[in-house]
Amino acid sequence: MKSLLTCCSLLALFIAGCASDPTRSSDSISLFNGQDLSQWRNPSPGWTVAESVSLNPENPHLFVIHPGTGVFVNGPTGEERNLMAKLEHGDAAIHVEFNVSSNSNSGVYVQGRYEVQILDSWGVPNDHLKYGDCGGIYQRWNNGKGYDGHAPRLNASRRPGEWQSFDIIFRAPRFDDSGKKTENGRFIKVWQNGKLIHENAEVTGPTRSPGFEHEAALGPIMLQGDHGPVAFRNLRIKPLHLE
Repeated sequence: MKSLLTCCSLLALFIAGCASDPTRSSDSISLFNGQDLSQWRNPSPGWTVAESVSLNPENPHLFVIHPGTGVFVNGPTGEERNLMAKLEHGDAAIHVEFNVSSNSNSGVYVQGRYEVQILDSWGVPNDHLKYGDCGGIYQRWNNGKGYDGHAPRLNASRRPGEWQSFDIIFRAPRFDDSGKKTENGRFIKVWQNGKLIHENAEVTGPTRSPGFEHEAALGPIMLQGDHGPVAFRNLRIKPLHLE
């Protein structure tokens, strides 16, 4: 009981505003072992494990990929199929570290459905931020029109070629015994590089180009791989049970 109370107290402190990584605990699950992509479903051959990446000095939209282990990248041109995890999650704390090249674009789809945008948004003024900027919760799409979407409350982006992080507390949608949705999913809090960029952001359904058009209690992390070069490392999920 004491251990459970301690865990709950630490989680409450985190949700209240502490921007440290909540997934650094023994019950967290790593989605990348640094060596291979065995935690992901049928990755296309272009997804490459490497030691590091750096901006190509002749074309900063591309990476120079340095051989070795420790990170993974969507190939030399950034035009690989989306990558979907084997693990399916509900309520969760999620930690993702990413590196995006100049003018590149990717995204982290929580449950394969709700995208937190990755973009080279370095230098965008706070009053110009939109849902499509880095850290934004992307808009939904229907009949050729976009709607909803949540811009980040401030620009926390670093320069292209620098490592960045998202820390996400996500509450999954709720369903009754018949499968009818009773509550929408919600990003309780999202931090980018330690700065709070969302709080209680509701998602009424899957955002644009999801892995699944329907909603469910569980789903896998999906990483967008076909919109330009992006590298990842230190992906972890800590299962939660939120009220």
